[in-house]
Amino acid sequence: MEYTVDKLARLAGVSKRTLRYYDEIDILKPARINSSGYRIYGEAEVDKLQQIMFYRELDVDLNTIKSLISSSSFNKLDALREHHEKLLDKKQRLELLIENVEKTIAMTEGRVIMCDKEKFEGFKKKMIEENEGKYGKEIREKYGDKAVDSSNKKLKNMSKEQYDEAQRLSREVNEAIQLAFESGDPSGELAQKACEMHKEWLLNYWDNYSKEAHMGLVQMYVDDERFTAYYDKIAPGCAVFLRDAMRIYTGLNR
Repeated sequence: MEYTVDKLARLAGVSKRTLRYYDEIDILKPARINSSGYRIYGEAEVDKLQQIMFYRELDVDLNTIKSLISSSSFNKLDALREHHEKLLDKKQRLELLIENVEKTIAMTEGRVIMCDKEKFEGFKKKMIEENEGKYGKEIREKYGDKAVDSSNKKLKNMSKEQYDEAQRLSREVNEAIQLAFESGDPSGELAQKACEMHKEWLLNYWDNYSKEAHMGLVQMYVDDERFTAYYDKIAPGCAVFLRDAMRIYTGLNR
């Protein structure tokens, strides 16, 4: 069956503007343009739009989606299985958050007692899933599944006090890095103190510490543009500065 932009937009529940934009950026081209100048989409384009929408539901950006579905190694069945697994994870997290809200309502009304740990279960699960979605592949390739799974388990089992402390320390680390960066000296006292605080923050999530692993992580802040963007929000060039300071801190100058 074939569809015009209007019919496909209504079928998929997206706007006509979205379909035109997808055409403009070459992520979803029509099968053909008819004699009247209308975009015409066929079964292959419908399937491709479905894949795009699955990825968008999982908060994957359009550039990444385009790269994935246009790759010669893209396998539709494998992609569908991956979508299914990730959507089940998302469903589980949403169900946990819904249950959390319902319990909180009941607690507020005086019908149940809710411990502090229960109040944060959904949010910790969300953090784990977001980290997996953004950085999971790279981190697992670098450190292995066992280390990452252990770190996720440690986060999931945190008490409210431990969770709050990790969040507080994260903010203080960024403030320390900013002050050190402003000093301009990666070997200075401020920079080395920031490195020590960064280590302390990591130990909230790592079971075992090594200078090599720490240095490897900070090097990834420079090598991976997503990490670079996070640290460069503190100040442009901050990721490189932290890497240089960490080389001195760990003694792994290379």
